[in-house]
Amino acid sequence: MSRIRMLAMVLGLYCHGAITYADCPQSDPIVIAHRGASGYLPEHTLAAFKLAIQMGADYVEPDLVITKDGEFVVRHDHYLSKTTDIADKPEFSNRRRDLDGRSDWFSEDFTLAEIKTLRARQPFRGRSREHDGKHPIPRFQDVIELVKSESERLGKTVGIYPETKIPGYFESLGFDVDDMLIAMLKKNGLNKSNSKVFIQSFEPEILRSLRSRVNVPLVQLVSLDSSQVKEDGSYQSSISLDELSEYADGVGAAKWLLVNQQGKANDFVSRAKRLGLFIHSWTFREDAFPEELFSSGGEELKFFLKMGIDGYFTDFPDIGVRAKEWCRRQS
Repeated sequence: MSRIRMLAMVLGLYCHGAITYADCPQSDPIVIAHRGASGYLPEHTLAAFKLAIQMGADYVEPDLVITKDGEFVVRHDHYLSKTTDIADKPEFSNRRRDLDGRSDWFSEDFTLAEIKTLRARQPFRGRSREHDGKHPIPRFQDVIELVKSESERLGKTVGIYPETKIPGYFESLGFDVDDMLIAMLKKNGLNKSNSKVFIQSFEPEILRSLRSRVNVPLVQLVSLDSSQVKEDGSYQSSISLDELSEYADGVGAAKWLLVNQQGKANDFVSRAKRLGLFIHSWTFREDAFPEELFSSGGEELKFFLKMGIDGYFTDFPDIGVRAKEWCRRQS
């Protein structure tokens, strides 16, 4: 869905009504730093993850793609031009290729050593570019080690919320993503029922495969199907709650699934909880919200918190922490 089309839909969701809850039903929702403190620093850098932890995030979210030599590195996409300086590297100019209609450089064509020569860039328009070119691309292991170190320093356990990106595609290249991820968890003592880890994916196949092999919660990410509108004016999710409840512990839902076209809260949250699912919603941004309807991204977040979500992904963890404190005051 295009950015313009999405914005138009979002405005339509809010403009006809308001949620009537008086309080925040969930007094202690978790704050998930989406790609780190990505609203302030280039996403998926150790600096962005460290800043998110300093701001009080409960979890940090690294997205995982794979290198040619089978290492997990942390990028939102396996194409590299959007978030790195690879286009400025003449030594890699001949590695650009076409894949699925996109001409780019792809993580699976580069070794870890080559990826380490790249530096991160801010991909979002309107955000500061002053830190471009300063930070290398971390491995998943680097993020785990940072989180452990910061947890020890702070005297509290910060969680990790990895997302497997296009695992089916990487499987088709010969990588056993399931085994790779499980090996990482075991290596770091994180495949335990009390580990502060969630594993998320848009692809149900990997979650079904992991179901009997890991001891941490699995989260099925769902987007909305704008072509499918239910009788109450709500959009249909890309995977039904009934289906995903068979193998997932929670649902990571696009926030627009929680309201109908008139801006009224629907039954998505209550249906999820009746099925024993927790619900984490995405993505809240202080620099991308309907300004005609809210005074800040924090106010938009409160709008959704009133529905009783159990956690939320945000590019601005400090704003997310303040919203969490507001929930606590409501209880």
